[in-house]
Amino acid sequence: MLVKTTHFGEINIKDEDIIEFSEGIVGFEDIHRYGIIRNQNSDSPFSWLQAVEKSELAFAVVDPFVIKKDYDFVLSDEYVKALDINDPSQVNVYAIVVVPDDLTKISMNLKAPVIVNKDNRKAAQVILDTDEYTVRHYIMDELQKQEV
Repeated sequence: MLVKTTHFGEINIKDEDIIEFSEGIVGFEDIHRYGIIRNQNSDSPFSWLQAVEKSELAFAVVDPFVIKKDYDFVLSDEYVKALDINDPSQVNVYAIVVVPDDLTKISMNLKAPVIVNKDNRKAAQVILDTDEYTVRHYIMDELQKQEV
């Protein structure tokens, strides 16, 4: 699918990389279809969610398990059913990233991960019922902990 974007110009997103949020993303509930744009650097855990219907809307995302090794949560039965998940191997998890001017403050939202069933391309942003994670988990702090 050819998609015109503000950030990447005109790009071709494969059909298998188009995902659908039945309820949208928090704050953007009216936008349902996004394309996953993977980083050209295969070692990078970062990707983009580009709105198909809104050229200027794109979210930087990251595989949270690469950054926070002990990230763990239980997906409610409601979402397992809504996304038709039968096996954990069907799932990709992304955290939305905020990239401020001060890159030392780059953060990811661990409180509301994006869950994608990669088999049927259904997706949902899930707000976790826990105080263990925040919407602003600092990536550089987490990486520094791993170096110690």
